[in-house]
Amino acid sequence: MSEPALILQHGDWGPPGLLADWLRQRAIPFEIHRTWLGRPWPAVEGRAFVASLGSPHSPLDAEREPEVAQELELLRDCVVRDVPVLGLCFGGQMLATALGGTVEQADRPEVGWHEVTSADAEQIPAGPWLQWHYCRFTTPPHATALASSASGPQAFRHGRHLGVQFHPESTIEIVRDWAVTDQERLDRLGLGDGEALLDAGNGHAAAAVSAAFQLFDAFWERAR
Repeated sequence: MSEPALILQHGDWGPPGLLADWLRQRAIPFEIHRTWLGRPWPAVEGRAFVASLGSPHSPLDAEREPEVAQELELLRDCVVRDVPVLGLCFGGQMLATALGGTVEQADRPEVGWHEVTSADAEQIPAGPWLQWHYCRFTTPPHATALASSASGPQAFRHGRHLGVQFHPESTIEIVRDWAVTDQERLDRLGLGDGEALLDAGNGHAAAAVSAAFQLFDAFWERAR
């Protein structure tokens, strides 16, 4: 019997949202490690999988943010032990880095709803997804690219691991706090009103929930 899935959460503002809903519906036990509290990092051996959620940081901050460096080592340990990793936005960037890929500032930050083109619609449903990122990853060596957008790669698979650049776990209500907090930055970059960008996708919200569950199901099938 596997240990419970482990979710790495990086702030009160970034809960597992739809991922937690999916885990409960599929009767998959899980625990949440709140990385900002400074508690000892849990062991990953034997986990059903490890999921890394969004963060205000990126892997580029590893030298000045010990928490980022420690998580990067944990994900590298997952790769060595073949513990499946589900990386979501920051988590996708961290997984890409752990697998030998790179992360860079995005030429076109993606905030709000953005179209994603899928090369494998069974694993990564196409269509508008919620996004909130200023950096982007490259597809790691030996990984299979699964999706892209005008800004760059959006999803990859590497063995039992899956990394995505968007936020399948998040809802408009969750991301609204990010929009308010980031408004000064959005103004500086000329990206518009963050809350308005979110509300423009109200019509996509129900389909995004269904797509998120499909994505999580496809990941779980490979992870097992």
